[in-house]
Amino acid sequence: METIRVTTWMDAPMERCFKLATSIDLHLASAAQTQEKAIGGVTSGLITEGQTVQWQGRHFGQLRTHTSKIDGWRPYSYFREVMVEGSFARFEHEHHFAVMDDGTRMRDEIRFSAPHGVLGKFMEKMVLRRHLIKMLRQRNVLIKRAAESEEWRKYLERTGTVTGGREAGLVNGWDKRSALQRG
Repeated sequence: METIRVTTWMDAPMERCFKLATSIDLHLASAAQTQEKAIGGVTSGLITEGQTVQWQGRHFGQLRTHTSKIDGWRPYSYFREVMVEGSFARFEHEHHFAVMDDGTRMRDEIRFSAPHGVLGKFMEKMVLRRHLIKMLRQRNVLIKRAAESEEWRKYLERTGTVTGGREAGLVNGWDKRSALQRG
């Protein structure tokens, strides 16, 4: 099994960074080069505890599907997604967030293993690790850029989706009036 750790620092509120990391739309924007699509489960907006998303994308010349479930959830400091169906023997992605003096630290930890024994071990070390790091860094660059600019509004604000009552201000179960603004 391989482990990848990537840390990203952002000059933005932790809650905003957390929510951007749960955005299906942001993930799709970051994975355009693999023609990634969300084809099942939550296919747009923000994913939350207990929900699944099924991705389809072109990796290594083949169309592949990968279904993840959010099975660990501590807003706004942690969530974990695990593969429930896909090409890996095992795939877990933990997202950790912490408030720092100068913003937010987002730490990603991916643990994965490939099927097929010795050949799978070779693929983990020589191919899959680099591919996953590249995808993760592309995603994190977009999260950082959006969090530190007004671009976050594109992914987190929805207008006209809710019209009053107890659910006013909620988008996919999230309170959009909360601490998205710094200060």
